[in-house]
Amino acid sequence: MENFMPILVDTLFGFAALFVLTKVLGKTQIIQLTAFDFIAALVLGELVGNAIFDKKIGIMHIAFAVLVAGILLYVTEFITQRYKASRSLLEGKPSIIIHKGKLIREEMKKNKLDINQLQHLLRAKDAFSIQEVQYAILETDGTVSVLKKSAHQTPTNNDLNVRPESVMLPMMIINDGEVLWDNLAEAKLTKEWLQQQLKRQEIDSVKEVFFAEWIEGQQNLFIIPFKNKDKQ
Repeated sequence: MENFMPILVDTLFGFAALFVLTKVLGKTQIIQLTAFDFIAALVLGELVGNAIFDKKIGIMHIAFAVLVAGILLYVTEFITQRYKASRSLLEGKPSIIIHKGKLIREEMKKNKLDINQLQHLLRAKDAFSIQEVQYAILETDGTVSVLKKSAHQTPTNNDLNVRPESVMLPMMIINDGEVLWDNLAEAKLTKEWLQQQLKRQEIDSVKEVFFAEWIEGQQNLFIIPFKNKDKQ
């Protein structure tokens, strides 16, 4: 058991340090993973992983590795924000793969992108045929932004001359049998209102509800029970 305690301590510390580093750098570093970020993540993961299983390396070494990696990422982010010329080198730049409906094979070769990979990326954007696409841009994080041809675009309310209405954000009220009291209060709803809603849908207890969602202006609470109640 004594051999496992140092590993446990190092693992918990490494996880906490990486978590703090992620919070400091911001959410965009997770979503917009550039080539430099990917390399830094691999190196940092390797350093922390080796430190956990190497008895000669302690918490201070892990902290130093995380600190150095954090400084590198921070400096890189500072440079790219301060000097525009460095962005293409450190972050890369988007590439137009499809231009006015035509496939740009030179850009595909430059980015090591084959037709099967492109089709996969297009399908993720609800474009199941290259013929539907007017423009496709390969972003620096590896995703593809797609602008479909007008014949394949989904019509908007403006196109259909539909009067615009307010869009309300759905709010979860019950999750896995537990009431989210903060959300209930934020929605300016009461416990009595919730009990009435459950009773109206023949639910005896909150424990029977897997998920419940409320939208402002909606008359009834949307409820998904753990299982359908069969009348016997």
